Amino acid sequence: MSQREVNAIAGRLSLRKPQTDSLQALSRAIEASPLVLKHDRDSAELADVLKVLQGQFATLKDFERDFPSLCFALATGVGKTRLMGAFISYLYAAHGIKHFFVLAPNLTIYDKLIGDFTPNTPKYVFKGIAEFAAYPPEIITGDNYEERAQALGDLLSPVTINIFNIAKITSEVRGGKAPRIKRLSEYIGQSYFDYLASLSDLVLLMDESHRYRATAGLRAINDLKPVLGLELTATPFVETTKGPVPFKNVVMEYRLAQAMDDGFVKEPAVVTQRNFDAKALPPEELERVKLRDGVRMHEATKVELKTYARTNGVNEVKPFMLVIARDTTHASALLAHLQSDEFFTGRYRNKVIQVDSSKSGAEEEEMVRKLLAVESVDEPTEIVIHVNMLKEGWDVTNLYTIVPLRAANARTLVEQSIGRGLRLPYGKRTGVDAVDRLSIIAHDRFQEIIDDSAKADSPVRLKKFELDAPEDGDDQPQSVTVASSLSEALGLTEGVSQVGDVAGNARKPLPGANAPAPLFATERERQAAVVVMEVLGSYEIKPEQAPTRQAFLNTDLQARIAEAVREKLPPAQADLSLGETPAAELDLQAVVRRTVEAVVQKTIDIPRIVVVPQGEVRSGFKPFTLDVRGLHLQPKDRSLVGQNLGNQEQFTLSAQSGGTERRPEDYIVHALIDYDDIDYLTQASLLYDLAGQVVAHLRSYLKDEDEVRNVLDLDRQLIARNVYAQMQDHFEESASAGYTVDVRRGFTALKAPTYTVGAGQVVRDYRETPEDLGRIKQMVFGGFSRCLYPLQKFDSDTERKFAVLLEREADKWLKPAKGQFQMFYKLGAEQPEYVPDFVVETAHHVLMVETKASKEMDSTEVKAKARAGALWCKNATDHTRSVGGKSWKYLLVSHEQVTADKTLNDFLRFEVLSR
Repeated sequence: MSQREVNAIAGRLSLRKPQTDSLQALSRAIEASPLVLKHDRDSAELADVLKVLQGQFATLKDFERDFPSLCFALATGVGKTRLMGAFISYLYAAHGIKHFFVLAPNLTIYDKLIGDFTPNTPKYVFKGIAEFAAYPPEIITGDNYEERAQALGDLLSPVTINIFNIAKITSEVRGGKAPRIKRLSEYIGQSYFDYLASLSDLVLLMDESHRYRATAGLRAINDLKPVLGLELTATPFVETTKGPVPFKNVVMEYRLAQAMDDGFVKEPAVVTQRNFDAKALPPEELERVKLRDGVRMHEATKVELKTYARTNGVNEVKPFMLVIARDTTHASALLAHLQSDEFFTGRYRNKVIQVDSSKSGAEEEEMVRKLLAVESVDEPTEIVIHVNMLKEGWDVTNLYTIVPLRAANARTLVEQSIGRGLRLPYGKRTGVDAVDRLSIIAHDRFQEIIDDSAKADSPVRLKKFELDAPEDGDDQPQSVTVASSLSEALGLTEGVSQVGDVAGNARKPLPGANAPAPLFATERERQAAVVVMEVLGSYEIKPEQAPTRQAFLNTDLQARIAEAVREKLPPAQADLSLGETPAAELDLQAVVRRTVEAVVQKTIDIPRIVVVPQGEVRSGFKPFTLDVRGLHLQPKDRSLVGQNLGNQEQFTLSAQSGGTERRPEDYIVHALIDYDDIDYLTQASLLYDLAGQVVAHLRSYLKDEDEVRNVLDLDRQLIARNVYAQMQDHFEESASAGYTVDVRRGFTALKAPTYTVGAGQVVRDYRETPEDLGRIKQMVFGGFSRCLYPLQKFDSDTERKFAVLLEREADKWLKPAKGQFQMFYKLGAEQPEYVPDFVVETAHHVLMVETKASKEMDSTEVKAKARAGALWCKNATDHTRSVGGKSWKYLLVSHEQVTADKTLNDFLRFEVLSR
């Protein structure tokens, strides 16, 4: 297996685990049968390849083509286009494949693929691939291949990617005609099709292959005789009149239920009114109730998204609601109703678009423009009506509410509804239910959908869970606290797990996987060393006597330490009844000296810094104008109840009163004063001003005072959260005499990190690249000589590579445990603790280092951490310079910069300075 290339590509492209598993499956297939990539195989060789790969993949029954074709079935939202980029990168890097033919099922995906394979676009699939940095792959499309054919011999790009629309080819071959691609080209002396068929290394990639498996266009494409076919789809079956026919060539399957469990997609939920009887209403009225409740859900979600964005300092997401109509006539009627004064007093006029085949010409172009821009916060569309046009290729992340009005059974309704809305706007789950949830308004199908989702074969329930074969003994994970190398050398590990507890089952001895040789030979010396460490610890709060640990090397201070130890050390005793002889007299001065030398050698001085205000301190919130855009909550007359289809948990959008207030503003004010940092006595004027702005806004679009009070009463907490999040941007604190930096401790004891590891976990050599990079966070590494802990865990392979460099370049280093710095950063309304990736000491500096993927470098959170880290380093440097110590520097390093050819000095250019 070309594991090195697989690991490199997975790391550079930041592949998710199912993507990495798919890439490994392709690599495994080629390693098992090199004939997979042979040109002009005969039928016997093809049969041999199938037989070998059937031994590798239990789900592979047949290639279903005249060449090896492997299907990778990955749930919607996991990232099939990026996986195509990984396949191409791997096949070129590991096997020298230079020619690829990518098939799209329709014009939408065709255009999307061209964009994603084009450099300098937001979703460029080869970002981070060094081989394509100078000369990216040449993109030849179904629109430009004729003119590009004349330059085929002059291309500088190492790889050529042809992207074609199979729907267009299928339309061209109707009636037995040959597709345009088979026409003779005067530039190359043959048709472009024949040119491609003559290539000895052409690989065919089929996106959403279930859409065109049986078409005449694909049968024509089969004549290209590629060496290998790679199919990608979320639905590995073909719909026929007799039911779905599953693919026979699946080698990797990652279903929706797994994606939900792993947090790669939204959690789908079905919603209805509490105690609702759908049969009691005529169809037209039921439809209108569902639309109104859909808007209620949509507006509540909009506020939650605004609050989340403000609270966490991230970009705002504008949600929209999707209405599924029966036909184009029904869609037109819905458009008229949703934009009428009857529907929420015309609030959604010019905010609804109809997407179906009834449009043409300029109307169609405007419809497509609005649809493609629906993710933009500046685009006004909030409701999209469609019949049957929104299928694969329309990849949005801001669809949060679906109202299906087309008759369908529960299974079909769920499968067809959720496919377009599963993608997460922030790329991962946030932990906020409303931000992570896709709601389906299904009053008339609620119980049916719930029952179906609980079945074993439900698309949102069906899962495959495999346990590794158990080893002898207990296979339960254990919590291991790793003592520092200094603590182990001095015998200070009582109450924490020893290195050997994890390393005892290591596959081979490692230089750092075993406890270091003890510094003292006798129990009496070790007992004295424990007391020495206690005394040294007392100097943490005496920076005037020991500003750094270097001060302990002073002989006068060592003498005072020895005297303090002598007072604390219990006298030696021998049990004469057992014939023991009294212990030899202890050379306490030597024990102190050797302990101090070990402490200075095996620690890094991390001061405890506090910024203290001086004089009179005032704090509070400044007056400001609320941002009420997007705040359009609607009155409620009955609670909505929803149930997640994955974990079956229920949630409620309440319509229960919280009690009547005298003034409308009181609803908001009384909810705001529940926050701990809001003082009513000093902030009452501001609170009523903000509440008054909310009330005025509600009155601007609700029809009467009863509706205003309804919204204030039933949504008071939701509104208060949004107001509170905005208040955080206007908090101020001032000190009449300014602020001073107070160094409470010149150094602090190293905290012992605690890891969760599996029983029998091997300690891996940090120099070796793990085979399964997707599980690197679960692995324990050892073999270190300059790290201040014998074992470490890494969050990414880049961190492991950086540790390799540190072992070569640094004097000493560590990955700090939580609480080591007690440093915090501001992220919206929160102030989380910041734990940097590495602390490194060199001959001239102490470095605080953060490594991040290139796509995360400009994120709000990374910038907030960098500001906190840079300020801490500035304050620490001011202190250390005053006592003759080393300066601190904060480095923010992109993953792609961590390469084996660099030295630590090369990273100093990534220093972030405090402003």
